[in-house]
Amino acid sequence: MSVLNELNTHYALDQSAVDFYQKNRYIKLKQVFSKEVLDHYGSSIDKAVDRLNKNARPMEQRDTYGKAFLQLFNLWREDEQVKEFIFSKRLAKIAASLMEVEGVRMYHDQALYKEAHGGITPWHADQYYWPLDNDRTITAWIPLQAVPKNMGPLEFSAGSHQIQEGRDLAISDHSEERIENRLRVTDFKHIIEPFDLGEVSFHSGWVFHRAGANTTDEMRRVMTVIYMDKETRLKKPENEGQQNDSETWCPGVSVDTVIDSPLNPILYP
Repeated sequence: MSVLNELNTHYALDQSAVDFYQKNRYIKLKQVFSKEVLDHYGSSIDKAVDRLNKNARPMEQRDTYGKAFLQLFNLWREDEQVKEFIFSKRLAKIAASLMEVEGVRMYHDQALYKEAHGGITPWHADQYYWPLDNDRTITAWIPLQAVPKNMGPLEFSAGSHQIQEGRDLAISDHSEERIENRLRVTDFKHIIEPFDLGEVSFHSGWVFHRAGANTTDEMRRVMTVIYMDKETRLKKPENEGQQNDSETWCPGVSVDTVIDSPLNPILYP
């Protein structure tokens, strides 16, 4: 099977996986992609990240957010090979099936490369930043190599989408401390596991998650794709982050209308 065919071949997802996601609002799925696919498209993503990255500051001069990762957005618009990967029907169908919606469209993609000896990614919920009128959102977190625990794999608080406290916090030292303290007094299970090669996780916009430091001498290379229900509408931004996202990822879209800009194509069906 060619790498392009694999990107568009459906993944065998059973009902128990959907049920698990609906309860916990995260799931890790093994063997979503082969080594051949990750090597082929990972090379193009690496080149795009190298070309676009402007962060040359030494690690010790950065704040917690800056130490967490190199963050590059919408690489699908920068490279045709990367676009093939991001537009994978295999990934998009998994996203739609887990959310139990008819179709999904792009919110945006982002590369999250945690440098050698990079710091933690503090506890947070992504949807704090998103001016969306519903929580039918999901992020595919796609490591381009195996990620052992000492490289900073994504961690989840299973089922924590039920918690309201902490939803008003941007990623920061404060969010790490406050959300950690809140989760400590709940029964939600904290999932800290390595990722095998080809393993991909999916998590909802309101589930709390973090990542540890990368204590290795290698870059932790991860590509992400954020999907939303294809009928999602733009809401009036409630904070500075949402205002920025509205202008950046939903250009020309009016409040209370479906987010159907050129940056938000339907990826499935």
